[in-house]
Amino acid sequence: MLAKNDAASPSTVLGRQLGDELRRLREAAELTTVQAAEALDCTKGKISRIENGRVAVRLPDLTAMLQTYKVSDVDLRERLTALARKANRRRRQGWWNQYSSVLADAYRDYIALEAMADSIRTFQAQLVPGLLQIPEYIRAVTVASRQWETGDEIEQFVTVRLARQQRLTGDSPLHLWAVLSEAVLLQQVGGAQVMKGQLQHLLDVSERPNVTVQVLPFSRGAHASMFGPYVVLGFPEEGALDVVLADNPTGSTWLEREAEVARYRGLFDAARTSALSPVESRAVIHRRAKEYRP
Repeated sequence: MLAKNDAASPSTVLGRQLGDELRRLREAAELTTVQAAEALDCTKGKISRIENGRVAVRLPDLTAMLQTYKVSDVDLRERLTALARKANRRRRQGWWNQYSSVLADAYRDYIALEAMADSIRTFQAQLVPGLLQIPEYIRAVTVASRQWETGDEIEQFVTVRLARQQRLTGDSPLHLWAVLSEAVLLQQVGGAQVMKGQLQHLLDVSERPNVTVQVLPFSRGAHASMFGPYVVLGFPEEGALDVVLADNPTGSTWLEREAEVARYRGLFDAARTSALSPVESRAVIHRRAKEYRP
């Protein structure tokens, strides 16, 4: 879970697309980031953050960059300006921004990415993925995290997580592929009654054509994904790169470099290959659900 005080922040897909194009234009103009920064009277770090999609690109800055890079193609300038406007609008208008008092910037950025993604592949070691959690399970996890103190804050977080789950329905639903350690089925979050309902919900939602759930049993032994949960987000835009959110003992880390993302794609492929098939997984989930007696 992204903590309330987590300072990490991912880029948005549209921002990354714009940044990639600006990097290409800078390199075509044979300018380094230092030279570009000097020409624009800003820091090298700002140029890097723009090119990595980490910050919004103000239209005056975009105009100055295009002039510095000697971009005279009118159609290209108009397209990049439209892309900047669209990216900035996406950052401001998401429904999640109304919950800024209880959500870290990093979590709001994650929701923004999730809203634009068309696929998610995730491995979870102890918890049911947020997109598949029932309200009682969400509430128990939120209380246990100790990140939110008041009842109102907790209920707002529950509302946010349930709102996120709407991405799994509708005309263009998100495709979710989740591999769960068997420990997820045994960790009694919220008690036996909550777990029974949660596992039944897993069975129900796994019947949807856009949701795949697999269980990686203890009997498979050691595996590369056992060191922590992660999420791989994929996007429909042409040329858009996957993004990885990986949890570690000190927090959550965003990974966007192709080599790093490729490693996690490989980890997920190994996990799903080692896991039980979806049909076998449903049988295990059903059996575990029956063992919980409220």
